[in-house]
Amino acid sequence: MVRVAVMAESMALRIGLREVINHLPNLGVVVAGGPDMELRAGLADVLVIVPPVDLARLAEPQAILFLTDDPAEVQQLQSAQPGAWGALPVNAGEDELEIAIRALAEGLWIGAPALLRGLFYPRPQLIYPRNEDQAVSLTEREIEVLQLATQGLANKQMASLLEISEHTIKFHLSAIYSKLGVSSRTEAVRSGVRSGLVVL
Repeated sequence: MVRVAVMAESMALRIGLREVINHLPNLGVVVAGGPDMELRAGLADVLVIVPPVDLARLAEPQAILFLTDDPAEVQQLQSAQPGAWGALPVNAGEDELEIAIRALAEGLWIGAPALLRGLFYPRPQLIYPRNEDQAVSLTEREIEVLQLATQGLANKQMASLLEISEHTIKFHLSAIYSKLGVSSRTEAVRSGVRSGLVVL
């Protein structure tokens, strides 16, 4: 089970987040409190924060999901140098929360483009030529997922081979579709092969 801590000034938000997260499979809120809540090291796998909060109080790198509508608050999170981190709007849906929490628990960065635009991504990117005028930027893991997709493997099979969850496979596929400008696995494979990203 992925252990989640919730930190929010509003009691209503804390209760709401706890109810939503506890109803998701293999996710559970182990503690919820306000901005002055004390967190023991190793208590939770992912910390869900609704600002305001003093990030300096976090004594060690942690996986943090920021729920905010203000990109400036995301910049504060970045400067705090947590472990894996992500940012979603406060009104993020249940599916978005689930995918984000699972991705962060596995050490990935995730977030809404509107909140992350212009920020430096600490994850290294591999740049591959697409054509003379364009370039496609995929991570090593995304290349691995796309290569397995060319073999016709199902999400469950890819997850087993890469030793990650099916939810993370879906997250990677979504990122691949966005970067390649496609809307399906077939189109992604066709584009990847044509661009030289993967081979059949």
